[in-house]
Amino acid sequence: MGSKLIRGTMILTLGTYISKILGLFYVIPFNALVGTQGVALYQYGYVPYTIFISVATAGIPMAVSKTISKYNALEEYAVGRRLFKTGLAIMLATGLLAFFFLYMLAPMLAEYIIPDDDLTSNVNDVISVIRAVSFALIIVPFMSLFRGFFQGHGSMGPSAVSQVIEQVVRIVFLLLGAFIVLKILNGSTVFAVQLATFAAFIGAIGGLVVLFWYWMKRKPYLDALLAQDRGKVQISLSQMYKEIVISAVPFIIVGIAIPLFQLVDMLTFNKTMASIGLAKEAEAFYAMLNFNSHKIVIIPVSFATAFSLTLVPLITRSFVNEDHTELRLQLNQTFQVLLYLTLPATFGIMILAEPMYTFFYGHNEIGANILFSYAPVAILYALFSVTAAILQGINRQKFTVLSLLIGLLLKMILNIPLIEAFQTNGSIYATSIGYGVAILINLLIIRYYAYYRYRLVYRRSLLIFIFAVIMGVVVYLSYRIFSLFIPVDNQITALILIGICAVIGAVVYFYLSIKSRLIYFLFPDQVKKLKQRLGTN
Repeated sequence: MGSKLIRGTMILTLGTYISKILGLFYVIPFNALVGTQGVALYQYGYVPYTIFISVATAGIPMAVSKTISKYNALEEYAVGRRLFKTGLAIMLATGLLAFFFLYMLAPMLAEYIIPDDDLTSNVNDVISVIRAVSFALIIVPFMSLFRGFFQGHGSMGPSAVSQVIEQVVRIVFLLLGAFIVLKILNGSTVFAVQLATFAAFIGAIGGLVVLFWYWMKRKPYLDALLAQDRGKVQISLSQMYKEIVISAVPFIIVGIAIPLFQLVDMLTFNKTMASIGLAKEAEAFYAMLNFNSHKIVIIPVSFATAFSLTLVPLITRSFVNEDHTELRLQLNQTFQVLLYLTLPATFGIMILAEPMYTFFYGHNEIGANILFSYAPVAILYALFSVTAAILQGINRQKFTVLSLLIGLLLKMILNIPLIEAFQTNGSIYATSIGYGVAILINLLIIRYYAYYRYRLVYRRSLLIFIFAVIMGVVVYLSYRIFSLFIPVDNQITALILIGICAVIGAVVYFYLSIKSRLIYFLFPDQVKKLKQRLGTN
């Protein structure tokens, strides 16, 4: 049973990673096709879509999976099937409702986003892009319940495969559509971006087709389980859905945190930049910040939080069992692993901001400067995700809502004055303050309810910071030397430069970790397995 669970989790995690990697690298050809105006337009559509889709679906697969798994363990298979059938209807209705609201809200959102005639895009352009992406809301909630149903039966393959196929179909349609419109038909950038955002709908169809195929293939087995139903549990649909909503809310909150902060930028950035005489540059800077730089910064966040969150179920068990010693050890390891992985990656992005930006989007000094300033926010994103997950683990998830609302309020209050004072960097500062306060609240709540003290984390964080600084100095010197011979303004040579400096940095950081024995404390199981494979003691 344990090996099956681990295998299933690995399959689902692999599918998620493949999907994320594909979602990262398509931006290189897409940016080359549509340019900064197209990227800005694309982001205008995707930010509200992400919020709507997060509210409509975030946490649903996990919550449905948890509920079905619970009743399957009791051999009450009919409960899960009833939940599945009624849930599909509810999710379809939810999707249609979300589609209707976003479609109808598009003109109002567009007027907030484009407040000045001097901007490159106009209100009608933004309306068309938002409405194009809204169609995906019809299918995605419906599809999310399908995934939760399979996961509840311990079958992670359908979810993983459908995620990858959805992403592949979306990206192929997105790039092919934009290429045909711009390079063959000589069409407009706006129409190309409309197709690019509509690709979310096409991708969702691809993912749904995969899930239907799995359903037809496995229906005889599922029906056989249904025939073994004990029929002793009588639970109303309202009770089941209450259980699901309670389980899903924390996932929704964490899922919409970044999009909500980006929504504040989307509604205020262009207007504020126009008010200080930078209307013509506003959309380009917005795209460089909230799409181009964000795509790069989120890379270390995804991997670091994924590794740290594997410890959260253990934290939950220790808290429920009131094993405070074990809980303290697990929290220590969670925070240290997070910082160990995120800090050096952040330093690396800052030092190599110019070649990194060049590799993904072409050489642009302003874009590289924005990436440099934005990189440290990665640490805040990772910390918020993990502290929110820990609060869920110790059954204090309601404080996640409180901390997020306070952080978001600070972002809303500070965004305009800070942009007026520091231009694009002002938006970054407002995000940092909002997230910083939210994280501080989460840390205080963890300290109080988990009886946890941060002494060891403080000491180890200082050590990790020193190692990251040493690594950063070596990488910086290496970068300055190699950039004398390797051009930074070419995408291929920029990638070579990144590769050389990254290897040097990784070797230095790993060497320091081994010599100090830090790596043995943070990854004891992994180090032990590595030693066994290498045949060393």
